[in-house]
Amino acid sequence: MAKDDIPRLSHLNRPEKLEDLLKQDRDDDCLSCRIVGGGAFLGLAGYSYLSGQQQLQAQKAAILASKSRFGMRSRSAAITGLSLGLAYLGLYRLFK
Repeated sequence: MAKDDIPRLSHLNRPEKLEDLLKQDRDDDCLSCRIVGGGAFLGLAGYSYLSGQQQLQAQKAAILASKSRFGMRSRSAAITGLSLGLAYLGLYRLFK
């Protein structure tokens, strides 16, 4: 190993720039990886919405009888919000 190959201590103490790290990381993602990852998030969003609403309707009588502070509307909104968040992550994964 030549003396020129060893980095100086002042170079090692400096943190790397975030922009440079993001540019290096951006090119590692292949098209098939993005399609599989985005499809997984979109599929999970659809499944969580459909199964969540189905389970919510199945438990409707028990929820209304419990006199909970969180009624049907807020629970339905939570399921919808979670599904929209997962769908957003899927679209972001596909196109970014």
